Amino acid sequence: MQAGQPTQSAAREAVERLYRAFSTKDVALLRQAVTPDWEYIPEPPGQKPGPDQMIPIFDDLATALPDMRIDILDMLVQDDRVGIRAEVSGTQSGPLLGIAATKKPIRFAIHSFHQLRDGLVSKTWHLEDWLSVFRQLDAVPPRVNPPV
Repeated sequence: MQAGQPTQSAAREAVERLYRAFSTKDVALLRQAVTPDWEYIPEPPGQKPGPDQMIPIFDDLATALPDMRIDILDMLVQDDRVGIRAEVSGTQSGPLLGIAATKKPIRFAIHSFHQLRDGLVSKTWHLEDWLSVFRQLDAVPPRVNPPV
């Protein structure tokens, strides 16, 4: 381990806090897990780096998947980087990406890499398997019309 790098247990704790914040849709807990200039890639449209970029997303998730759960399946720690393979589950109880509520349970994979700085997550690269969600809901989001 290089000087200034978090221990494996500190890295695990930091990333687990981040996922608890997402599961509970708790922006205050997210602020304890990430740096003030946290980068979430791909960045939500129109948002600036930092934990507050998740406020509208947490609001949407609270309606769409109020019982959302994130289970970390694998965590790999290397220096200041943490790789995660996880599964999100919940019941689609409200609109999700423009798809009306179906009351169907869903499960989908997420894969993320996180970079840590001073014991907090400073950058997140994140991928979600939305195709499997659309298949489970038997629906796709309405097409966004490009500007003319």
